Amino acid sequence: MATIEIKHVDYDNPEQTGDLCRLINGYATDPQGGGKAIDEKILATLPERLSQFPVAVSFLLYVDQQPAALANCFFGFSTFAAQRLLNIHDLAVEPSFRGMSLSQKLLDHIERYALENNCCKLTLEVLDKNTVAMNAYRKFGFEGYEFESDTGKALFWQKKLL
Repeated sequence: MATIEIKHVDYDNPEQTGDLCRLINGYATDPQGGGKAIDEKILATLPERLSQFPVAVSFLLYVDQQPAALANCFFGFSTFAAQRLLNIHDLAVEPSFRGMSLSQKLLDHIERYALENNCCKLTLEVLDKNTVAMNAYRKFGFEGYEFESDTGKALFWQKKLL
C-alpha cells in the first residue's frame, strides 16, 4: 500500500519549492494546462513571489515520498457572506500517478484547511472540455453556480494585461 503525505509548502524550503516548480511546469506543458512550459525565469522567481503574496498557500501530495500532485490556492473574500473563501487556482496530478484518487485526497485536505481558516466556500475554475477534472470536482461536491435558472450560470473570464 502506498504511503500518502500532504505537505503545506514552505516557500523557503528548496526541496519543496523544487517539487512545486517541477509539478507546476509539468501541469503547464499538459494540454489542459496550455501545452507550453513556463519560462525558466518565472519558475526561478515563483517560490519567492508566492512567499511574498500573503494570501497564497500551496500543498504538495507525495506518494511514497515522490511528488505526485500539487495545489496552489489563494484566499479571497465573499462579499455576500462577509467571510473568507479559498480559491483553488491550480490543481494537478502527475500523469504517472493518475487513477489513484489523489485529487480527492488533496481536495479533502484543502477543504479541512479552508474550514480551519473560517472560509465559507471553495472555488475553482475548470475548462469545459476537461471532463476528467470536472468529474473529479463533481464527485467531491463542486458544481457550477447560478442564482436562478433564468439569470444564467457564472462564467470565469479574463483580460490579459501583460
